[in-house]
Amino acid sequence: MTYFGFLALFVGIPILIMAALTAWDLRRGRPMPAQLRSYPAGWVLAAHVLVALLYTTPWDNYLVATGVWFYDPNLVTGLTIGWVPIEEYTFFIVQPILAGLWFLFWARRWSGSAPAGETNPAGNDWPKPRLRQISVAIAGLVWLVMAFILASRWAPGTYLALQLVWALPPIMLQLAFGADTLWRYRRLVLVGLVPTTLYLALADTIAIGSGTWTIDPAQSLGWLLGGVLPIEEFLFFFLTNTLLIFGMTLVLASESQTRLAELLARRGRRLPQPERP
Repeated sequence: MTYFGFLALFVGIPILIMAALTAWDLRRGRPMPAQLRSYPAGWVLAAHVLVALLYTTPWDNYLVATGVWFYDPNLVTGLTIGWVPIEEYTFFIVQPILAGLWFLFWARRWSGSAPAGETNPAGNDWPKPRLRQISVAIAGLVWLVMAFILASRWAPGTYLALQLVWALPPIMLQLAFGADTLWRYRRLVLVGLVPTTLYLALADTIAIGSGTWTIDPAQSLGWLLGGVLPIEEFLFFFLTNTLLIFGMTLVLASESQTRLAELLARRGRRLPQPERP
């Protein structure tokens, strides 16, 4: 299976289906829920696609340059930018489009509520700062472990460590800003995250099985899902979809805009004020 053939079959067709469903929703006048209308959803998705392309490009070039993964030259066009085939850059674009359209499809059908604040019976605001702090601390600890693996040059942990060292910093920023917001929208987040991750992992299994691309066994743990898919590949789709779904949820949520305004106002108060004449 050629790389473009894989993209057309497993990503292009689903995108066309989701685009048709989106057009149907718009024609019927089905809006985003009031809590998720901070910005136009289409522009939010487009911005995330651009960020995905820019953030993934240097990292993926490093993977190919160091042989962590490689592709069959007979199954690609031969056009490359840096070390990466043009098909891979296409994948950087179409994957978030597919996952984003899926997320927005369910967001337009979301009927939950996301109150501006929650308190526990004791009356404090426990979920807000503490949930953010705990989640960032856990992610930060994992990042440190993965950075140690890279520094120690333990070859089987290379791919896993490169993924987590790359993906966790922006995820930690998302958690620091709005882990509690993500928790309130957890059902929508899971609906957006789980099916897309499972589907893309299944498609990746087929691509690896057909030799479209290959993961270097010396630089991966060797744990194969279904006897074919390296565990790191499943983690890749989980991490990239997490970045997208977390980001879109936080940007669209109205309470995020309130929090951002409060943070900016607080920061402004801390800045030294000019003396009056």
